[in-house]
Amino acid sequence: MEENRSPKHVVIIGGGITGLSAAYYLKQSIETSAAPLKITIMEKGDSFGGKIQTLKRDGFVIEKGPDSFLARKLPMVELTRELGLEDQLTGMNPDSRKTYILSGGKLHRMPPGLMLGIPTQMGPFMRTGLLSLRGKLRAAMDLVLPKRTSPEDESLGHFLERRLGVEVLGQIAEPLLAGIYAGNTYNLSLRATFPQFHAIEQKHRSLILGMMKNRKTGGEESRTLPEVARNTMFLSYKEGLETIVHGLIDALDNVRFVKQCGVARIERTDDGYRVIREDDSVEEADGVIVALPAHGISKLLGSSVPEVKELDRIEYVSVANVILAFDEKELGRELDGSGFLVPRREGRFITACTWTSKKWLHTAPSGKVLLRCYIGRSGDERWQHMSEDEIIRAVRHDLKEVMGISAEPLFTEMTKLMHSMPQYPVGHLDLVRGVRQRLADKMPGVLITGGAFHGVGLPDCIRQGKEAAKEMAERLQLSSK
Repeated sequence: MEENRSPKHVVIIGGGITGLSAAYYLKQSIETSAAPLKITIMEKGDSFGGKIQTLKRDGFVIEKGPDSFLARKLPMVELTRELGLEDQLTGMNPDSRKTYILSGGKLHRMPPGLMLGIPTQMGPFMRTGLLSLRGKLRAAMDLVLPKRTSPEDESLGHFLERRLGVEVLGQIAEPLLAGIYAGNTYNLSLRATFPQFHAIEQKHRSLILGMMKNRKTGGEESRTLPEVARNTMFLSYKEGLETIVHGLIDALDNVRFVKQCGVARIERTDDGYRVIREDDSVEEADGVIVALPAHGISKLLGSSVPEVKELDRIEYVSVANVILAFDEKELGRELDGSGFLVPRREGRFITACTWTSKKWLHTAPSGKVLLRCYIGRSGDERWQHMSEDEIIRAVRHDLKEVMGISAEPLFTEMTKLMHSMPQYPVGHLDLVRGVRQRLADKMPGVLITGGAFHGVGLPDCIRQGKEAAKEMAERLQLSSK
């Protein structure tokens, strides 16, 4: 009888947000089905949630990894709602909408109306002190330039230079967009990082005109979002991003969690797969979802499927962040925005600074200030050869010169995120498609997913985990649908 079938066993390797989401949606897919299923999540580290790590200290709520997520990207909002956590969502402080860009050693307000660095209001754009008149006129040429007809992928940098010119790219777009990946825009795939830019050029010819139209329709689409998400670009949780991790773990009550458990290799058998741990113990599995960085997937599967080693072409950049807490009365200046970005050409040690306590009112006690400074990007790894004290001194030096802050911090917290930022190369989508096809041919019950493939943001990782769960359920014929 159907009820007496031996349960299928799915092993998920990697306990970050992608792996946890895959487990959650895999469990959801069989809840209306009689198909029995066992799920095991294996994590090499000593905690689950990956880079999400919230620290509570002296009344501060401190994010050591990612600090928020895009409100318009629905997978994380939908998962939050499903977990019953919608009341925990919080948006940005409306008084922190201004963002600055460092140029010539001075902070200039980013012109209102920018969407992903693209102007949608020409008045403020033409008045900004960030660009020369020549740079502004070159950007305006986007309004008349023809669209590119080649079907080939190109780099994000070449695309933006072609449409808007070198000055807009270097002064505005690069610090804003490359900051998401800590990358060099000339090495990042346009189709893999910002496919909407390619789509807009193809549909509207002009990037500026297309973004203007998208801005209008975006306002209409926002009405479908929860109220807390309608008037904010980013969202977080009142008690920190670990809220979503705890919610997932609570929902996975019948899932087996195994931490401090590295996996050495996966072998195909007549009946399924053998997941061989680094301690040589073995898990028998009917299906495996691997939610690791590209280099981890290559190491794990490359000997069985040599084509998987192509993933080594996806390089990773190491970054770090330094948190500094202050007494507000000793700061010496008012914070009137969300922070500032630092273009490469400024030659600063920090790449950006978020005025966290101004942007997120839940992060600091009354009378206190929390700042978060970012370090490291593609081509700038000097911090890796410095001690923590040297790094903090360099950060404070930049803050003094840029913001005039010389006060002694109440405390500092530094987090190193080694090999954490995947750099999607030109041709990335074809690379991923080819690797997945060869893996499906040779090991059809093994799926690879995560930030290495189709987006590094938290909603992107949740979406990819959900997609992997759906595919696994279909492969194992678990779903009743």
